[in-house]
Amino acid sequence: MKTRTLIAGLTAGAAALVGVVLVPSMAHAEERVCRNATLGAITVDNLRVPAGAWCTLNKTKLIGTAKIERAAALSANSARINGNVQAENARQVNLRSTFVGGSVQIKQGGGAAVTDSRITADIQYDSNRTALSALRNRVGGSIQVMSNRGGVTITSNRVNGNLQCKSNNPAPRGSGNIVQGNKEDQCKRL
Repeated sequence: MKTRTLIAGLTAGAAALVGVVLVPSMAHAEERVCRNATLGAITVDNLRVPAGAWCTLNKTKLIGTAKIERAAALSANSARINGNVQAENARQVNLRSTFVGGSVQIKQGGGAAVTDSRITADIQYDSNRTALSALRNRVGGSIQVMSNRGGVTITSNRVNGNLQCKSNNPAPRGSGNIVQGNKEDQCKRL
């Protein structure tokens, strides 16, 4: 009787251990690669637009982050992105009527337009080459615009943090921004 109880206990313990070991591997978020495609009203974990590709999101929900790679483009219309939008060396990023639960970070790429959207953290435009805009957004953090060369328009945003602009050529233009923090440097009069 003790042997059966011992074997049953060991078997149950081994099964529990296997369950514990397997659960973490099932908990990893999956990455959806979007290459030259349009995604509709579906839910995905994380999204990656690979180098040279384009992707359009129409009412798509991302549980995680969107990453846009070199020479790639993303267009999001009425999408919900719970994480960040991260683009480095991307060709173009356009967000319209989109919710972003983190930050929008566009660095060392082409252009970007964030319009009529809600951004929980920051909008960061850094060292981009072509036209950028931030129009009629609600931003929970700051808008930071640094060292861009293609022209920047910042108009009618509600910003809980700061509006910071430095070393852009030409200087950013715009008006009607309501900023809870400070308007700094090139953005003092916006």
